[in-house]
Amino acid sequence: QVQLVESGGGLVQPGGSLRLSCAASGSIISLNVMGWYRQAPGNQRELVARITSGGTTDYKDYVQGRFTITGDNAKKTVSLQMNSLKPEETAVYYCLLEGFDSTGRYFTKWGQGTKVTVSS
Repeated sequence: QVQLVESGGGLVQPGGSLRLSCAASGSIISLNVMGWYRQAPGNQRELVARITSGGTTDYKDYVQGRFTITGDNAKKTVSLQMNSLKPEETAVYYCLLEGFDSTGRYFTKWGQGTKVTVSS
């Protein structure tokens, strides 16, 4: 069974930086897509950034140039470096991994979420 553990959330002042990390464990054969989503109170969960196994990245336009996603298939980790954070980016951030497990099944797994609060 695939498990994800997120870390790195917390309180940061506007304009500050945080780095989120997500580590996967379990019988994972390959990871196809790794991504970060966020959900603010009263809002739907939305994509922030994602990266494919080939290294192709996709960013939501409002984080382009400020956030950087990196993935390591060998270590089964994905990170999100967030710079110049804004108060409106306060949310719970979730990692999402997709790939194949040892039974050949394609899985989609969410992390438990880590809260990011941007406030002075």
